[in-house]
Amino acid sequence: MLKVLTIAGSDSGGGAGIQADLKVFATLEAYGMSVVTAVTAQNTRGVWGYEAVAAPLVERQLEAVLEDIGAQAAKTGMLAESNIIKAVVKGLRRHSVPIVVVDPVLVAKGGARLLAAEAEETLKSELFPLATVITPNIPEAEALLGAKIETLPQMAEAARRLKDFGPQAVIIKGGHLSGPPTDIIFDGQRIDEIPGERVTGAVGHGTGCTFSAALTVYLAKGLPLLEAAKKAKEFVTLALKAAPRVGHGISPTDPLIWSRRERERFYVLEALLSAAEILCRHPSRPLVPEVQINLGYALPLAQNPEEVAAFPGRIVGFKEGVRVVAPPEFGASRHVANIILTTMRYSPEHRAAMNIRYDETYISRARKMGLKVVEFSRADEPPAIKKREGSTLSWGVAWAIEHLQDIPDIIFDRGDVGKEPMIRLLGRRPEELVSLALSLAGLNSA
Repeated sequence: MLKVLTIAGSDSGGGAGIQADLKVFATLEAYGMSVVTAVTAQNTRGVWGYEAVAAPLVERQLEAVLEDIGAQAAKTGMLAESNIIKAVVKGLRRHSVPIVVVDPVLVAKGGARLLAAEAEETLKSELFPLATVITPNIPEAEALLGAKIETLPQMAEAARRLKDFGPQAVIIKGGHLSGPPTDIIFDGQRIDEIPGERVTGAVGHGTGCTFSAALTVYLAKGLPLLEAAKKAKEFVTLALKAAPRVGHGISPTDPLIWSRRERERFYVLEALLSAAEILCRHPSRPLVPEVQINLGYALPLAQNPEEVAAFPGRIVGFKEGVRVVAPPEFGASRHVANIILTTMRYSPEHRAAMNIRYDETYISRARKMGLKVVEFSRADEPPAIKKREGSTLSWGVAWAIEHLQDIPDIIFDRGDVGKEPMIRLLGRRPEELVSLALSLAGLNSA
């Protein structure tokens, strides 16, 4: 089993520091250990104060862990004082820890200083040369270099200058850029960019800890730096999207979303099977279009078609009813996935979609039921989008949602040359959609 060590401060609010690191380690199936460098009093609104752990005790913690258990990789966070940095360097050198990720924590997100000003030189001169990679954000890189950083070229130049302090590689995180949060990586040979998605709202406590902890595990697993950095960015982006609304300040990341989503895969498939069984129990052939039916359901916070399950071979008409050709699988239908992923950009809770045969009777019945119904026309589709295979549904769904300024229950179009008219149902769960489809057809959904 991978053994990974965090050397950092304790966050009493649980959102950053060793608490965040250990959550990441456990989620990524590494055995996590900790050396506490400082005890902080903090919450989502800021740091109230802290006490640094005496450097000899930090050294003893390191010795106790590494002498007995050992570590394939270690990461550092808040180090507080120069003497602590020296104790950490001594322990890591003595035990030849092969991978060292240095997150140069200088100031808390709320503005409190977490590293004594005089310790910055010790950080650069003694710890950086030991680092496999250092991971400053833009304000940290600015403080370390005494230079303003506002553009990607300036980030690249800063990475080159930081590399001169001796780390094997530098990652400057771009979350503080005014545009997209693009990270810069410099390994001494080439500059690479990792684009990212900005997560808005009062979230982000523990972002740097979460990223560097994930990076540490991925490097310990043997991934090349660029791949490890991309996966760590993907990890922290999802953890930001899942940030729990705790406290009254900046919500912390939620690394455990990755574990929960793995468990959720089973429930997604079960929900689809259960919904399909209900459909199969009814004389539901009138609902089947020429292209047959598909029904999809996404994982929470799904990002791509591989995280949306549907029925390979679809749900086909059979005698007076329907039959499932094959059990649901993830990545089985890009068309259904496009509908769901587009909808989830506006409402993450709407994770299910289903297509049924277009029938004006169904549309009329839906409106009488008080449902939100929106029609889009393929004739209005921009030519550039029409040329891209599979883009029509994403465009149509987005247009319908923005037109309504809400999530429709039903989106339909009357077809085009070579395109069958179609009704698409949107909802939170598959059974909800099957029940709606049966109601539209005048069938009992019990």
